[in-house]
Amino acid sequence: MQFLYKNNSGTSKLSISSAIEKLTPYIEICKGTAQNKDYTKNEASLCLVSDEEMQKQVNALIEKKKINNLKYIITVGIGGSNLGTKAIYDAIYGQVDHLQPERYPKILFLDTTNPEFIFHFAQFFEALSLREDEVIVNIISKSGTNTEPAVNGEIVIEILKKKFNDWKKTCVVTTDKNSPLWNSAVELGIDVLEIPKNVGGRYSVFSAVGLFPLALCGVDIKNLLSSASKMRDLCLQKNEHNNALISAAILYEQLTNKGVVINDNFYFNSELESLGKWYRQLMGESTGKNGIGLTPTISIGSADLHSVVQLYLGGPKNKYTSFVYSSKDREYKLPSTNTLACIKEIEGKSVGDVMDAIRNGTTTAYKKLNLPYTETIFEGISAGEIGAYMQFKMMEIMYLSQLMRVNAFDQPQVELYKIETKKILAKK
Repeated sequence: MQFLYKNNSGTSKLSISSAIEKLTPYIEICKGTAQNKDYTKNEASLCLVSDEEMQKQVNALIEKKKINNLKYIITVGIGGSNLGTKAIYDAIYGQVDHLQPERYPKILFLDTTNPEFIFHFAQFFEALSLREDEVIVNIISKSGTNTEPAVNGEIVIEILKKKFNDWKKTCVVTTDKNSPLWNSAVELGIDVLEIPKNVGGRYSVFSAVGLFPLALCGVDIKNLLSSASKMRDLCLQKNEHNNALISAAILYEQLTNKGVVINDNFYFNSELESLGKWYRQLMGESTGKNGIGLTPTISIGSADLHSVVQLYLGGPKNKYTSFVYSSKDREYKLPSTNTLACIKEIEGKSVGDVMDAIRNGTTTAYKKLNLPYTETIFEGISAGEIGAYMQFKMMEIMYLSQLMRVNAFDQPQVELYKIETKKILAKK
């Protein structure tokens, strides 16, 4: 993974040097947390990529479940308990799931209480002819008290009860130890996986939250964690090689001195859209506090060049763009002679050639209009590259939050809607 910023970031070397100096004490805290595997710190997620004991527990449960014939993994979760796993799955498998009906196992994500979706999911699941060893239901909730996974968990369990005498064998609960959900699962005899207490949902993708369902469906977990570990160590350095530190410095400079209020993340591989949604939560929940913050948005190339790029290029100069794309994609050649004869320039080119030209045309337009941006380049879409990117971004947000003087690890206003929801339900 490459992070390119020097020519187009709109941020001076002085600003970056100043940020490095300001963050030096905090980098030492992060480094100590990672080296000592100190799960008592808010930055405990830095311990996950090298936590061999946690990985052993996940592997042991996979072995216990005997999943050789597995067809469906149903993950029940929302927010941080869902977005990271979905980001990785969709990047590697999910975008083409409907085009590969015979490829198994598949993950089905129950991440909404939309009645229409739930109705159709229930119909689909009830109609499936499955053996016990062909399905795993993973109910995930950090606190164990979120309304949405509680609703969907009950719905799925009711269907499991109709299908299997020993339905509990097909279930796994992932939650904080001794949460209400943990205690209920233990009482029922359902297998449990622990989320470390100080690892918040939006930082939990490298815990059992992500590792268990992703390993079940064949994602290369070893490569995912190895690449994330290397990126973590790189981003604990106090120099210009620390991608997370530099990116945080750029975003902070744009927010405080350049009038930027929007960070648009422009993905030129559409399979990375869910990765963008994961980052949207990470930035939004971590930095949107005390009346300040960058609003994260997601754009997909090349589709959104025909929907919002006019606004980006011709509208208010209050946006900072982070372009993300792969330098290595599958080749698919166009014919040497066009049948439709609309655009002669595409004859004999590959689809990748066309996409490269569109992307380079876009960045050239940004450059000519003096609009600031950075580029993050994957060497192919793989578990390793995505793992490195996610670790880079989690550490970027930790550093950015320090510069902004906000707590990167809480979400006090999110709790307001949860409290009001339960009050309303109690009255019905």
